[in-house]
Amino acid sequence: MTISSPDIIRAAGISRTFGKGAGAVTVLKDVNLSLPAGRLIAFKGRSGSGKTTLVNLLGALDRPTEGTILFGGRDIAALPERRRDEIRRGEMGLVFQSFALIPLMTALENVEFMLRIAGYPAAGRRAAAAEALEQVGLTPRMHHRPYELSGGEQQRTAIARAIAHKPKLILADEPTAELDSRTGLTIVKIFRDLVQQGLSVILTTHDPAIMEIVDQVYELEDGRIVAVH
Repeated sequence: MTISSPDIIRAAGISRTFGKGAGAVTVLKDVNLSLPAGRLIAFKGRSGSGKTTLVNLLGALDRPTEGTILFGGRDIAALPERRRDEIRRGEMGLVFQSFALIPLMTALENVEFMLRIAGYPAAGRRAAAAEALEQVGLTPRMHHRPYELSGGEQQRTAIARAIAHKPKLILADEPTAELDSRTGLTIVKIFRDLVQQGLSVILTTHDPAIMEIVDQVYELEDGRIVAVH
């Protein structure tokens, strides 16, 4: 299925059920979204509301039980796993609450390693990694290992890793949850700068201060979108 749309991603009739029979649990119920490109968008909701499951579906990490997810004119929910992996590695960037950096590698090497996994040409990896670290303000720290970096610097390294291959969409699940409020706002301001450079960013958060910075907030409750701010 192919469409022309200013939206970066569209979800129609998305439901996600885990388990079968009497033990089945439906986490998302008939979710419909049209998320415009070039925006910083937040999903908010209490634990168990379905926001992480929704991010996993939009990021092609999981498949919906029902519904379609259109990204770049393709229904990524219906594609073979190999094609979904290619789209995720080439056109999306993922950032998580856990920084998941390789301890024995420097910040620069961590970003380079992700580029290698994404199939980025070897000749340009170091320059692309250095450019991404510069974008998040880490050039002076690029040769430091994770244990030599603060929590905020580690998360900035994770963001650099997610943007180095020039994706169209960044998905960040609770990217500030392990950080203090001030550092968390710094991270979200980096996302804001990336949006101004043409990226689209979707994140989940509980932080009211962060919700004041984003362009749009989708509130989830019991697996449904109950409000848009």
